[in-house]
Amino acid sequence: MAEQQSRQAREIPQNINEEYYQISTEILASFPKYRPPVDLFSFREDIKVLAPYSKKGVRLSNEQVEEVARLCAAGDLFVSRSDHPIYSRHIVKQLDLVLQDNNLKESEIADICIRALAIRYTDFSDQPVKAVFEPLYRDIMVVTEYLWQDRHHVNAFVRRLFRRHQPARHAINTMSVGLWLWLQIVSDFRRKDLDRMALALLLHDVGMSKVPAFLLNKQGPLKPEEREKVILHPLVGVKLMQKMDLTFEELLRACFEHHERLDGSGYPQKLKGPQISRVGRITAIADSFSAMICEKPYGQAKEPLEAAKELAAAQQHYDPELTNSLMSAFATEGFGQFVDMDKNADEPL
Repeated sequence: MAEQQSRQAREIPQNINEEYYQISTEILASFPKYRPPVDLFSFREDIKVLAPYSKKGVRLSNEQVEEVARLCAAGDLFVSRSDHPIYSRHIVKQLDLVLQDNNLKESEIADICIRALAIRYTDFSDQPVKAVFEPLYRDIMVVTEYLWQDRHHVNAFVRRLFRRHQPARHAINTMSVGLWLWLQIVSDFRRKDLDRMALALLLHDVGMSKVPAFLLNKQGPLKPEEREKVILHPLVGVKLMQKMDLTFEELLRACFEHHERLDGSGYPQKLKGPQISRVGRITAIADSFSAMICEKPYGQAKEPLEAAKELAAAQQHYDPELTNSLMSAFATEGFGQFVDMDKNADEPL
């Protein structure tokens, strides 16, 4: 307690917080013990400046390792923001650290969370079993904890929509847009509701992991027998989730209903109007929107506003209250400046 009070009482000059990260004990523990991968700086209380402590990759002595630990515990250990790519590599692999580091900006947290989810989802899509799902689940809980703190954080995720199609990127786009839509129409919800919606939206298309890759990457229209394999993916997704004892209603609805349409023209059940759940309606819009704005082998990407307008015009297919809300947000630039998340994600950590 005394240590915590000491750290809270310490006044760190604002220019230091803007240019450096204060390293937490958890982040320090994620570094190699004797060869930290970043330049370390120590805070000099007497002159209120940072002084270089050690260079990245240089081996520390046992005494220095102990001193680094003491500096960190006292809140006096820092890393330059220029080392953010290296720093974020460790947070991506231990995502809960974003909730413990008060020096991370909202934009940095969103970037780190999305990159972590992309890695976890890809692993799970390649091997959809319980053991591989657990790390993905832990990271989703970090994201929902962050959104639970402030629902407006979801805007930072929507500003980072991918424009090149990959299964993980499509899943994350759908989660981001779907959560934004859901938060527009719910005023009072439990943390459990948020957790379940995030999981449902992220995993809605998990059945596609069982569709042969050559069909997903095929240029041009599918043959009837090929299309039959694709349109079974909602049912395949439900069965996969059931095998892992993930059977809460939001997830099953998202998997089963994201291709249903209000006029009954969708699949696999050809549900109509009120037969489609609210979760199904949200997921259908978010899934379609994500597909429309991403480049694919068989089609060019649409601009987000254009895609949102097309969805709003298709009132026979999609919930008009939800699509109009999405179109209005893009038309008024309500999400702010967009980020090239494909470039960010493609850069090595």
